[in-house]
Amino acid sequence: MSTEEILVGKAVSSEQNQEKWGDQAGRIRLRRWKNRVAHGAFLLATLVGVIVLAVLLTDIFRKGWGWLDADFFNNFASRLPERAGIKAALWGSLWLIAVTAPLTFVFGVATALYLEEYAKKGWLSRFIQVNISNLAGVPSIVFGILGLTLFVRGLGLGQSVLAGALTMTLLVLPIVIVAAQEAIAAVPQSLRQASYAMGATRWQTVQKVVLPYAFPGILTGTILALSRAIGETAPLIMVGAVTFIAFTPDSVFDGFTALPIQIWNWTSQPKEEFHQLAAAGIIVLLAVLLSMNALAIYLRNKFQRRV
Repeated sequence: MSTEEILVGKAVSSEQNQEKWGDQAGRIRLRRWKNRVAHGAFLLATLVGVIVLAVLLTDIFRKGWGWLDADFFNNFASRLPERAGIKAALWGSLWLIAVTAPLTFVFGVATALYLEEYAKKGWLSRFIQVNISNLAGVPSIVFGILGLTLFVRGLGLGQSVLAGALTMTLLVLPIVIVAAQEAIAAVPQSLRQASYAMGATRWQTVQKVVLPYAFPGILTGTILALSRAIGETAPLIMVGAVTFIAFTPDSVFDGFTALPIQIWNWTSQPKEEFHQLAAAGIIVLLAVLLSMNALAIYLRNKFQRRV
């Protein structure tokens, strides 16, 4: 091969390499442009949600902050806005959550432990799992009808705190079960095998190894479930929670109202003062919700550090 042919071959090869690198550079620029577009779209979507939330909170605090005083927390509902308060609704919600939280936690975690640690993987467990997942998406009004039929009329509990709490437990139980299952399934199998190798029984392994490791995830699911429960209105209306009440519950068998129902009642009134009272009630509901979440997050972080 002559020198001229060698030089021509090198030139052709150089041109092919340049075209190849040019194509790669073009594809890299296209990917970077797509990445910037996606980043901007995701940021815009996030900002829309944050801005809308900020506008809503600003409007609520502007309307309701002036009504938050001692009389507002010590007075019962009234037809006169200046005498209306949230005492009955606040105590009713606290009673409701105080009964719902332990029932949901105990039954939810127990069900998740059975399905993940004890139940045989067969058609029955798959059938139960599918139904639990489906129940998580059922509208809340359906659970209200179930609570009315089963607890209010069937068990004769009437329009009581216990009937409302049991209905709320049914409503949020699928969420807790699914979250607890995910947390338990995330526990490394090597920890279980190490516990068995040291002579521990299955229950000792679950109690000493699995539950402490999965507890932060279980608490996260419980937080989400109770956050939904405290803001629900339709099931409570179905089980007979009243909109006007002049006493606070003394036991789980007493009648009650709740913050969402009182807020809904005020927003349905024509006077502007009642709308401002509803904004004040929303602030109280947010404070209760954030307090519950803060306590649960503190416990979750405490268990995470311990694990």
